[in-house]
Amino acid sequence: LHVDRQVSGCSDHDGEEAYNLDGEELWFADFIKKEGVEPQPPFIDHITFQDEAYQQAEVNQQTCKTNLDVARRAMKDFKIED
Repeated sequence: LHVDRQVSGCSDHDGEEAYNLDGEELWFADFIKKEGVEPQPPFIDHITFQDEAYQQAEVNQQTCKTNLDVARRAMKDFKIED
């Protein structure tokens, strides 16, 4: 059995989008260089992601930031209990 994960998250100024298999990073979005990176070692059978993976990561980040704004507006009137 294998464990695969997609990590996706954002803040006001940063974001993360990555795919992992069994604890090894297979692909991540480099939002500074505006490209997907496949940091797999040369001694394994290389797993390639579709060209559209980076564009999808950008869409996911926009969705994440929109959801973050919605959650902030919804939670702004909640009082913190001590």
